[in-house]
Amino acid sequence: MPIHSSRSLRRTNPITLILLAILTFGFLYFIFSSPDGTTTTPVSGIKQAANALSPPSLPFKKVKKGQEGQQLAPPVVHYHMNNLTTSSNPIANQETVLILTPLARFYQEYWDNLLKLTYPHELISLGFILPKGKEGNAATAALQEQVQKTQKGPLKKRFASITILRQDTESPLSSQDEHERHKLENQKIRRAAMSKARNSLLFTTMGPTTSWVLWLDSDITETPPSLVQDLASHNKPIIVPNCYQRYFNKDNNKWETRPYDYNSWQDSPTAQQLAKDKLGPDDILMEGYAELPTYRSLMAYMVDDPQSNPDVGKEVLLDGVGGTALMVKAEVHRDGAMFPPFAFYHLIETEGFAKMAKRLDWQSYGLPNYFVYHYNE
Repeated sequence: MPIHSSRSLRRTNPITLILLAILTFGFLYFIFSSPDGTTTTPVSGIKQAANALSPPSLPFKKVKKGQEGQQLAPPVVHYHMNNLTTSSNPIANQETVLILTPLARFYQEYWDNLLKLTYPHELISLGFILPKGKEGNAATAALQEQVQKTQKGPLKKRFASITILRQDTESPLSSQDEHERHKLENQKIRRAAMSKARNSLLFTTMGPTTSWVLWLDSDITETPPSLVQDLASHNKPIIVPNCYQRYFNKDNNKWETRPYDYNSWQDSPTAQQLAKDKLGPDDILMEGYAELPTYRSLMAYMVDDPQSNPDVGKEVLLDGVGGTALMVKAEVHRDGAMFPPFAFYHLIETEGFAKMAKRLDWQSYGLPNYFVYHYNE
């Protein structure tokens, strides 16, 4: 008995089937590709942005006037944020790191140390913000010179992207010298300006592919080359190393170290009572000044005896953190934790950030035996 095809199939014109196949292919291509022809960008992918409206953490080159062709339409890109990881093994998971630096004065030692970081540079984006004014201009010129040299150099040394922002305001201080920066009377206005700079830099540069944010001050000139993966290995939402300073002791005729950053601390009943009873709503408490005895436990003095083979991975809980080298999971910032430029529970800038993060249920940690070093002026 002969086998006959169904009536509907026999009546279908072959041309109709071909057209249906073409339309199906076109529909699938439209769904799974962006308007500029590129496919959906994976969270772990780093490549040049196709349009100026793409995430700021991806590099983008403007089309110069006179060039042929038209500006591409803004792409529609899907980011599956559930696939974005922040883990104790960031290299294996290809986690992107955004290193952010407010920069008022350029130190060559800072840049040289940055280049020595062993975290894959193709997974690192850099962001800088510099103030308006003469010193800011000089710092910008020096920074741009090193950026161009690095980004045209060996591929292994190049960073995924570099963003340089210029503020429309000058630094509130007349000088960036260390003595001037740390005068008590300059602290509130200085740290409020720093908070605004940090927030502007953060909100402009953090993109949907960012897993970690490392805040690294421009005068941090020496860190372990494995700084990024060392801090990430603890897998904490906020973690900060101990910041010390190398100096030449003329009395002993040798190089020694001393504490530098006093903003990483555990709170005390004295400080809490002082804030409650004697401070106005806009007053702030700061560490390292005899005029403001808080009796907080400072991480700078939690260092174990060097002769006892101290554990560099030792962790302590903190209520306040410094920003000289501060590692933050990007999701903490995405939750809304920023740097208050105003008195927030009598705290400001990085210490205020730790308090704000704690209010959002993110705990801060410190590494008292793990050191980074500040430039010695």
